[in-house]
Amino acid sequence: MTISPVLSTVTNRIRARSATGRSVYLSHLEEARRKGPLRKALGCTNLAHGFAAAPAGDKIMLREIHRANVAIVSSYNDMLSAHQPFERFPEIIKRAAREAGATAQFAGGVPAMCDGITQGEPGMELSLFSRDVIALATAVSLSHNMFDAALCLGICDKIVPGLLIGALQFGHLPTIFVPGGPMPTGLSNDEKARIRQRFAKGEVGHDVLLESEEKSYHGPGTCTFFGTANSNQMLMEVMGLHLPGAAFVNPNTPLRDALTAAAAKRAVAISDLGTEYTPIGRVVDERAIANAIVGLLATGGSTNHTIHLVAIARAAGIVINWDDFRDLSDVVPLVARVYPNGKADVNHFHAAGGMGFVIGELLDAGLLHADTLTVAGEGGLQRYRQQPFLQDGGLAWRDTPAVSGDASVLASAAAPFSADGGLKLLVGNLGRAVIKTSAVKPEHRVVKAPAIVFETQEAVMAAFDRGELQRDFVAVVRFQGPRANGMPELHKLTPLLGVLQDQGFHVALVTDGRMSGASGKVPAAIHVTPECLAGGPMARIRSGDIVLLDAEQGVLEALVDAAQWQARQPAVADLSDSHHGTGRELFAAFRANALGAEEGAMTFYAPESQDTAATPHTIPVHDHFVFATGDRA
Repeated sequence: MTISPVLSTVTNRIRARSATGRSVYLSHLEEARRKGPLRKALGCTNLAHGFAAAPAGDKIMLREIHRANVAIVSSYNDMLSAHQPFERFPEIIKRAAREAGATAQFAGGVPAMCDGITQGEPGMELSLFSRDVIALATAVSLSHNMFDAALCLGICDKIVPGLLIGALQFGHLPTIFVPGGPMPTGLSNDEKARIRQRFAKGEVGHDVLLESEEKSYHGPGTCTFFGTANSNQMLMEVMGLHLPGAAFVNPNTPLRDALTAAAAKRAVAISDLGTEYTPIGRVVDERAIANAIVGLLATGGSTNHTIHLVAIARAAGIVINWDDFRDLSDVVPLVARVYPNGKADVNHFHAAGGMGFVIGELLDAGLLHADTLTVAGEGGLQRYRQQPFLQDGGLAWRDTPAVSGDASVLASAAAPFSADGGLKLLVGNLGRAVIKTSAVKPEHRVVKAPAIVFETQEAVMAAFDRGELQRDFVAVVRFQGPRANGMPELHKLTPLLGVLQDQGFHVALVTDGRMSGASGKVPAAIHVTPECLAGGPMARIRSGDIVLLDAEQGVLEALVDAAQWQARQPAVADLSDSHHGTGRELFAAFRANALGAEEGAMTFYAPESQDTAATPHTIPVHDHFVFATGDRA
């Protein structure tokens, strides 16, 4: 198989850029492995504490160092539909581990918050930083040195990236990610969007809106649109961290339970006490990260991963930036149409061939590295062309059909929905930003209009309600970056901007905040970096300035005389309302230490190592990630 020259070039560039950090990371991985099964190093008192509450049979195996013990780290809670199915998983896992001659212990829980609940609410300003809290909680869960492998149970927006960042600090431990699956299909996404826009125009009331939302979000499982949660599952598959075909099987079904049990048995097999040692720190290498970017582009996945993938990569000693996304986007075709990039949901996507079809098409086109290490073992990424099924009461895999089951949902790489991945890098005197164009019609991809400057999304909504936005304009919503207020998503702007666009106005959004996987038909330059609070030039813009957002040529520019632009004093915002209430006081250190969006918005570096004045796409290789051995990389 011939690899795309662009994929090869980008991967080699990542490898060269990451040489020092990756080498140090791998040396720590090997150091941790040399210590052998970690329970062996524990004193008798420590070990007794570690299995005091275990069943008698498990205690016998836990005393024997040659029997694997699998950690369960879970995001279970019963308020959130995506996480509620995980309630049943620990018992399935423990039973399967015993059948494999091993044990499993519930090592710890991590928090899981829902952006769907916190949209437009103060809690949304904790959302991005919850990823780092989850990473810390994962590290605490694995810190007892009782484990030979791990299963990470997570699914939604910040949970999977947080679990993965935390697990990568224990890179010597084999780790498999275990999803819960999407809820069955409810109200169509088109109808849901229509009701939201009618509500924004005042044509229907809260009762109609709530009835529509209840029909959309109606049972256990993830939301069915292709937002960050389902993009997470796609990424875990294309990175080889799921069992093949596990991503989009519905919860509480025999197949889902069989996949969960199989993940436990596979974790035992790939532990250092098994026959196929496969540490997560080796699975997540430069090729896997490049594959992840390709998968994101080919499926039109969440723009949140232009932040999360940077942080995930850095946790494995790998450095990527938005240039890598841009260059791959130019050659990766869009082969999936899933809402908001189409009418289908992830259940339709899965039924049409799902991840097996997508991975097969990309492999055949030379757009994925086939020779990566995966938790599935022999065969590399080729194994992920297969889909699971139940046969005679047992789990088996078969090849995914080579032809799409629904050409309106899945296309071939040879005849894609779009020749590029629909993710563009914008550069200009306003900074660097990303824009998701896969859902934006070509006629809306270039907007040149006067700016109207806002410092909260509530101010935009109020102006809309007052009838002040019936014109061509670019909404500039600033002071929304990680240091300012935690970089919230601004989804409440989507319906009203969509209404104005439908009325024939040329509108766009420019912000240092986020829009995520629900980025839709209105052009939105998001994640503008450097953010305003870190000296970003967007603080210089004034209402009335003409702004050019050109997604075709990759331009984000305030058309202001250069000398006048430089002479302007940056605006200052009062952010005090975003720094208290709903627990936001506790996150002051996160805000103070956060790097920029293109640097993953990470908070794990010591403040003195940050260089906020650096060119945004030049990501320094800092020395402040702490690995499981306790040494610094």
